[in-house]
Amino acid sequence: MGKEPGEQEIRATVWVGKNGLTDAVVGEIVQQLEKRQRVKVKWLRSTDVDPAALASRAGAKVLAVRGRTAVLEGEKKR
Repeated sequence: MGKEPGEQEIRATVWVGKNGLTDAVVGEIVQQLEKRQRVKVKWLRSTDVDPAALASRAGAKVLAVRGRTAVLEGEKKR
C-alpha cells in the first residue's frame, strides 16, 4: 500500500557494459536519481565495478549490493 518498494522489487534501470563506468553511465545514474529516490544498477561479469566508487561519482549512497547488482539512493532534497 503506501510502502516504498524494497531492493528486490526495483527493476534494474542502468546496465554497466564492457566499457565500465563511463561518464555517460554515471550521468544517466545522476539523471535517474533526480527523478526517483532509488536506482538499481547491474553490470556484466566481465566488468569490474566498485559500488562505493560508483556511488561517490554519482553523489549517492549504496543501499545494498548483491552479486553484480547495486541499489543506490540519491541525496534527500530539502
